[in-house]
Amino acid sequence: MEAWQNFNRVIIVDAVSSGASPGTLHCLDASTDSIPSGFFSCSSHNFSVAEAIELARTLNQLPESLKLYGIEGKNFQHGETLTPELKGMIESVSNMIFQSVSSPH
Repeated sequence: MEAWQNFNRVIIVDAVSSGASPGTLHCLDASTDSIPSGFFSCSSHNFSVAEAIELARTLNQLPESLKLYGIEGKNFQHGETLTPELKGMIESVSNMIFQSVSSPH
């Protein structure tokens, strides 16, 4: 939450585990929609992305725009490499984000 203080527009990209096919992209608008807690439960942190967003919502500390891109993972074991599906999706998401920040609002 501290990382997005003083920013009106925030974009977060993280791995998700929802049961969809690996490489599936989930695009969520966290500034208007609640985030399913199960999506971002594979965090290596003590607090998941979904929990941080919902806490910020409760405390009225969300930025005006908070877009969340979740890329469905396959194996979350330590030391695993990216699958081809994920590698391809990372490039696609990077292009989508670049286009969204480059275009006028």
